[in-house]
Formats: sequence, C-alpha cells, structure tokens
Amino acid sequence: MLRPSIFRGLAGALCVLSGSVTFATAEGYMLGTMDKLNIRIVEWQTAEGAVRDWSSISGEYVVGPAGVISVPIVGEVEANGRTTADVATEIGDALQQKLGLMDRPEASVELAEYRPFFLSGDVATPGRYPFDPNLTVLKAVSIAGGMRRSAETGQRIERDFINASGDVDVLSADRMRLIARKARLEAETTGSAEIQFPEELSGTEQGQKLIEDETAFRDARAERLERQLAAIDDLKELLENEIVALERKITSQNEQIELSREQLAGIGDLADRGLVVNERVLSIGRSVADLEGRVLDMETAALRAKQDIAQATQDANALRNDRDAEVAQELQQAEANLEAANLKILTSNSLMQEALSIAPEAAGAVGAAEPDISYVIVREIDGEPQEMPAQEHTPVLPGDVVKVKIEPVAAAAVEQPS
Repeated sequence: MLRPSIFRGLAGALCVLSGSVTFATAEGYMLGTMDKLNIRIVEWQTAEGAVRDWSSISGEYVVGPAGVISVPIVGEVEANGRTTADVATEIGDALQQKLGLMDRPEASVELAEYRPFFLSGDVATPGRYPFDPNLTVLKAVSIAGGMRRSAETGQRIERDFINASGDVDVLSADRMRLIARKARLEAETTGSAEIQFPEELSGTEQGQKLIEDETAFRDARAERLERQLAAIDDLKELLENEIVALERKITSQNEQIELSREQLAGIGDLADRGLVVNERVLSIGRSVADLEGRVLDMETAALRAKQDIAQATQDANALRNDRDAEVAQELQQAEANLEAANLKILTSNSLMQEALSIAPEAAGAVGAAEPDISYVIVREIDGEPQEMPAQEHTPVLPGDVVKVKIEPVAAAAVEQPS
C-alpha cells in the first residue's frame, strides 16, 4: 500500500513529466488562450488507505478568451501566463479548502494541445493552423502550402523557374543515390567482390560518401549471410560427428550381439541335456534382445541426424535463395525509381525551358539564390503584441502570427541551360 507521502511524490512527478513532453513545456511553457489541457485529479484518503479518482472533475479543458478555465467545485482558475504546475497546485489547494478535506487532492495538468498559430501575407493558404513542437518559420510556411503565386506573370514565372530548378537539384541527389544503390545491387547479384561504381559518382564529395555507404552496406549484409551459413555448417558438422559416433556404437553393439548369440548357441545343447540352468539361457537371450533394441535406437538416431543434416542444407539453400530474390527485387525497384527520377528531371528541365522561353529574365532568380522574402513574427509579450523580424529557422511559438512578404525578384542576365 502506498503511503501518502510516497503518493504525493509520485503525483508531483507526474505533473513534472506531463510538463516536459515538448520543448516548450521543458522551458516552463506559459499557458494562454485556446490551449487545451488534460486535467486528472486523485486523492489519497488516509483513513481508508486508498486512492480516490475524481473522474467527475477530470477531463479536457480549454483556456478561454479571459485566460481562465472553469473547473467544477473550484470555479474559474487563472491559466494565462502560468505553467501547468501552477494550475495543478491551485486546483489541489482550492479543492482541499472548499471541501474541507484532510488530505490535499493531487491534480495532474497536462498540455493536450497547444493554442494555434497564424499565417498571413504571401503564403498559399493564410489562416489558422494547429501548433506542433519544434515549429520554425520555414515549416510554418510549408504547412500553409508554400509561397503564394503572384498575379504578375513575370514574378510567377520566376518562382516557377526557381521551383523547377530546386526540383532538379533534389531529383539529381536522389538519382545519385539510386545509381550507387543500383551498382551495389548489381555486384550482389553477380557475386562480384568489387562494386563497379560509375565515374560520375567518384568525382564529387557526395558521390564518394554514397560509394562508402553502399560498400559498407554490402559488406554488412554479406557478413550477416556468412554468419548464418556458418552457423548452419557448424550444425551439420556436429550432426555428422554424431552419426559417426553412432555408427561406431552400432558396430560395437553388433559385435556384442554376435558374441552373445554364439554363447547362446554353445550352451543351448547343454541346457537341453539339463547340464545348464535354463535361467542362464533366458538371461543371455534377454541380453541379446536388449542389445538389438539399443542398436535399433542408435540406427533411428542416426537416421534422424541425417534428416537434420538434409534440413540444414535446405535452410542454407533457402537463405541463399531468399537473399538472391531480395536483391533481385531491390534491383528491379531501384531501376524503376531511377527511371522515374530521370523522367522527372527531364520534366523539370522542360518546365525551366518553358519559363525561360516566356520570360528569359527568370533565370536571374536562380542567380539571386533565393527570392527576397521577409518574415515578421507578431508575438504577445506582457499582454502587448510586438513585431520581431525573423528568419526561416526562427522558432515559432503557440499563438504567434507569422507575416510573410515576397519582394520583387531582381532579374539578372544569365545563360540558359543547355
């Protein structure tokens, strides 16, 4: 049975753990309007030595516009600007005081859902969105569907050119990985000790890294198969040794049987003439029967060992066949993915050429690295909204408003890709 002090310690630990699920609570996250809380209340009853669950009060609560939650019996509890631990303490104290309880109820307050954040400005879908931990400005913009297309044809084409160029970069990286994987799988299919990687991989740092990774993966998989086959070979060797030992024992037993039969034949006539006690004849007969039974058992054991050797051989063949089938399937998938990547690269290049045919100056967007985009976060601090300039990796907090603005891209003359 839990003691009250131990129970309170566990309940307090529960409050702490529930407040450390995410980065925000770990830093002492301050609650605000529209936060959703899960509240559970339990009480240690000293007189009964048991725990009572206050299920009628426990449940989900939403911080209202006034920054409070309304808890039965307790009434309104201020949540805005406070931590979950603060709210839990106040609820427990209020219940004890209002109900005159000898033991203070323990409240566990867990943040069930953060208040939403908002996006406005040049994004595809401005509006309100649920908050996720570790959210940054870039992730927030992605949630809203990315940047909004401008009504101006020139700026739209520039962004289309940028997007297509970015797609080519991503697809090219995927293509490099698929080429390295295909080379490794072809080597595994043929059983070659060396992987013949294309020269286009060895000429770049990324390609060298892919070569190292695929080589290490091939070696690890080959080593695992070798260990499995070695274990089967060890088992077969053990069984073969057992068969040899059994055959030797069978030979020895057969020799003893033969000797016993000769002895039985020698005293048979004497027994018929009453010169030998019949009990001795029966004893020798039983001995022969026992030896024959042992031989039969040994022959059965030897046969079972041979069956186990055959099964082990089948298992080894199955391992090799499964490995070959797996490699063949992966090679087929890699070739299909590589073909798809090549087609997508061709499509993106075609889109880039089309954009350039309409607005040749769109190539300047690539020359400028990225369009000129500004971000501003509007955050409530001490009850007052404040604007702060932000970057793509600036953290976004619950309740923030992220304002996005795209400045016109300065076109620059560049050569069209061949």
